[in-house]
Amino acid sequence: ALARYLASEQGRDAAQIALVGAVADAYFAQRLADEQLQLTERTLADWQQSLELARQLKQAEQNSSLDVAQAEGQVALVEADLEARRRALAQADNALQLLVGSELPGDLPPALPLERQSVIAQLPAGLPADLLLSRPDLRQAEQMLVAANADIGAARAAFFPQISLTASFGYASTSLGSLFDPARQVWRFAPQISQPLFQAGRLRAELRLAEVRKSEAVAQYERAIQTAFREVADALAGTATYDRQIEAQLRAVMAAERRLALSDLRYRAGVDGRLELLDAQRQLQATRQALLELRRMEIANRVALYKSLGGGLHERDVV
Repeated sequence: ALARYLASEQGRDAAQIALVGAVADAYFAQRLADEQLQLTERTLADWQQSLELARQLKQAEQNSSLDVAQAEGQVALVEADLEARRRALAQADNALQLLVGSELPGDLPPALPLERQSVIAQLPAGLPADLLLSRPDLRQAEQMLVAANADIGAARAAFFPQISLTASFGYASTSLGSLFDPARQVWRFAPQISQPLFQAGRLRAELRLAEVRKSEAVAQYERAIQTAFREVADALAGTATYDRQIEAQLRAVMAAERRLALSDLRYRAGVDGRLELLDAQRQLQATRQALLELRRMEIANRVALYKSLGGGLHERDVV
């Protein structure tokens, strides 16, 4: 009875971690919506300046009415996008308030930009897999084994891989990757049963039902282990790829900024037409928006890593 009660306690802990993760996701979605709105406002100001320049050049008879019409059309498009961004921010605010259960306080300090948000510190190399034993789903599965009269030490020795999760820079270790078939990405860790998992002494009348429960408990335990390692492997894979992807996207933004500066100079000098400048402005807007989206995805991956490690790296009692 005690083991089953403890299993229900772990289920409650799992729900709490899921709620924390959901609130974090909603908060960062709200931050993304806010930064996208700010970027769109700056973009609109840039396009309005460009429209004013086109009108001035038209008055000086240095361009045509077509250039002015193109600039006016682009301003209208960004104004429409601005309303969509405002709507997205309002919806993100509502989603966050729904999860929190109340309106957000008005005296909160200014939020950090996405690029400075920290969810979980960089993991050290050689992080032991035993950390996953703090996950509520694994602890719940172990308590169900205890309820089935199992030896937890023997179960861990048989089914739980004793490896390091991380290599340098906190990326996934080769040992973690080796747990999954590279072609089909299926679990290929072979349990090593060297001692009995279940204690003897059952009453003869209980034997058949007890054996069924034992098999079910073991299967649930093995599935919980596989899920834990899979979620960590997926999140650590994202850590490495998002770092490199953000670096590449930053280079794309800087290149787009240089292109726009040159295009603006050439347009003012009458070397290039309006279309070249429009294309450069659109490219810069697109690369900046893509960078924001990418930072949000990278943060979501860190939230997933936090959850996969059992809700954090703080010490917990492990049965």
